[in-house]
Amino acid sequence: MELKAGLVGCGAMSRAWLQAAAKIPDLRVVALADLDTARARSRAAEFSLNDAVIASNVNGLIAASHPDLLFDVVVPSARHDVVSAGLASGAHVLSEKPMAESLADAQDLVERAKAAGRIHAVVQNRRYLAGVRRIARALRSGVVGPITSVHADFFLAPHFGGFREEMDHVLLLDMAIHSFDALRCMTGLAASGVYCREWNPPNSWYRQGSSAAAIFELEDGAMFVYRGSWCAAGLGTSWECAWRFVGAKGALTWDGADQIKIEALGSGKREGLFEPLETFEPPPLSPEDRIDGHFGVLSDFVSAVRSGGEPETVGRDNIRSLAMVFGAIESARAGRRVDIVI
Repeated sequence: MELKAGLVGCGAMSRAWLQAAAKIPDLRVVALADLDTARARSRAAEFSLNDAVIASNVNGLIAASHPDLLFDVVVPSARHDVVSAGLASGAHVLSEKPMAESLADAQDLVERAKAAGRIHAVVQNRRYLAGVRRIARALRSGVVGPITSVHADFFLAPHFGGFREEMDHVLLLDMAIHSFDALRCMTGLAASGVYCREWNPPNSWYRQGSSAAAIFELEDGAMFVYRGSWCAAGLGTSWECAWRFVGAKGALTWDGADQIKIEALGSGKREGLFEPLETFEPPPLSPEDRIDGHFGVLSDFVSAVRSGGEPETVGRDNIRSLAMVFGAIESARAGRRVDIVI
């Protein structure tokens, strides 16, 4: 079954979306929209979308092309209007993150998707990394025992320009959402409370909130400690964070790239201060592990549309990751611990 897709928002990120879409059989991009129609035409030409409708807004795109799927790649402030229009037209919608600018807007979109009988999902592409999938499999195996704490560090210094450098809570809202969602994917644990501090160092080129530290309370008494900065030059982490998972029987570390290490209690007897440890290999990928970033997300979304199922990053689940973000923001504003409630 061929599906027609329209894409709204033709900035830099749209290139990754269109590259992924081009790999999916029987998916045809029939329309592009951007406030700057010249930019939309340029993107259409880049991907040889010679017959694509070009529009200046989502309503014009929908009226002219009637897409089955709508790809939402707009800035966060426009997200609610674009998703609402897509769902109202009968399209299934896949959005960039964050899902919404507020938890209330996110809850509204969940309700709109339910009422329309359509899928609204979010591009949480970090879930579709091989490392995330392998770690999730390792933790489920019980090799390190029940998780007692998780620690993630993110330190980079990118100069994006554009809307990010003017955002409020830029690290938490635009980047940490990836780490929070990856945490949920790898551990299967939900957050119930958070204490967060947020600051903007003197050398920051971001307007606000380029650095943050947060302690989340998870299920079963576990804790998640996140430390990050988007203006930390030198000795940078990967974009995926540097992770440590501490379990009752051992630990797992991941550098955010290719190196996963596992040490857990061995079978020998303790001599001296420390229990003997053994090294374990992380499990390989399984055929059902959907990977490859944007392509993995889009494939999952399109498969769900065709099968009548539900993609992994559907809004009614992804709102739990967004709630961690807004819980951290509320805590930073209030200067105290807050509950995370959906």
